[in-house]
Amino acid sequence: MTRLLTDPELIAELEPIVEAGLNQHFAATRDWSPHDYVPWSDGSNYAALGGSAWELERSPLSELARVAMVTNLLTEDNLPSYHRAVAGYFTVDDAWGTWVNRWTVEENRHGIALRDYLVVTRAVDPVELERARMLQVTSGFSPGQQGQGDVAPESFLDAAAYVTFQELATRVSHRNTGKACEEPVADALLKRIAFDENLHMIFYRGLTGAALDLSPDRAMHSITRILVNFAMPGFSIPNFRRNAVKMAVGGIYDARQHLDEVVLPVLRKWRIFERTDFTADGERSRDELGAFIEKLEAEAVKFEDAKGRYLERAARKADRVAAKALV
Repeated sequence: MTRLLTDPELIAELEPIVEAGLNQHFAATRDWSPHDYVPWSDGSNYAALGGSAWELERSPLSELARVAMVTNLLTEDNLPSYHRAVAGYFTVDDAWGTWVNRWTVEENRHGIALRDYLVVTRAVDPVELERARMLQVTSGFSPGQQGQGDVAPESFLDAAAYVTFQELATRVSHRNTGKACEEPVADALLKRIAFDENLHMIFYRGLTGAALDLSPDRAMHSITRILVNFAMPGFSIPNFRRNAVKMAVGGIYDARQHLDEVVLPVLRKWRIFERTDFTADGERSRDELGAFIEKLEAEAVKFEDAKGRYLERAARKADRVAAKALV
């Protein structure tokens, strides 16, 4: 018979899993310093200290890379809200507290390094970046803010499922942003950050997988609920939807990547569609998820077709412009 454990019961039973996950994380992670990934010699004073103001022409990055870097940084900036959420849904006692604080320290390093890189290299307008940071952190974060209905995590299991998929999605976004920068220092920095995000995903994936074994029906309900309503944590960033489209077209993070590189690998790891330990309630949640995945596949195909047509039009336009320049 499947067990319907309460959150406190689950948290207590999962304590050994958290401790084991911590040990695995400490064995796999590699310490690094943000200053090692910033080309300080490229920097110069801004106007307030007698230097020059920011100019777009001096940016070493393309528009796509700038949009993706700023989106990734502003997402990282909301760490105070993420910390409160994780600590609230989990606990800060014993091994749980050690993980929550260690995760927070590592995530904070990402924002430090990204901001230093962008400001030193004059890749983006630092005034606009600071204004956006103020807006983003002031507004805070809750998945329930996204305007798609009340999808805020309602339980420990909801939160664990969300961070599993979110960390993997962030890894994909950071890694592809590094490639889009076409600049070796930025690529190395984002590769380093993506490595961290992958280790965080592994911890949360193991935690959620253990919870799935302990309370299959409840966990299945949470996984389905989170995936059906999933949104990246940066959804509250100004102009997020418009910039998300640019990032999707540019290959940073799109519907196909979300399905093939984030959703399906985690579900396979948990053997969601092979499990036999669900009751009728759990099977209904699994069926709902199966239908949703079919919908995601259709959306991914539709997006790929639209993207292909858009890129073809853009290429033809570029050819016409180039031809006129030769006349």
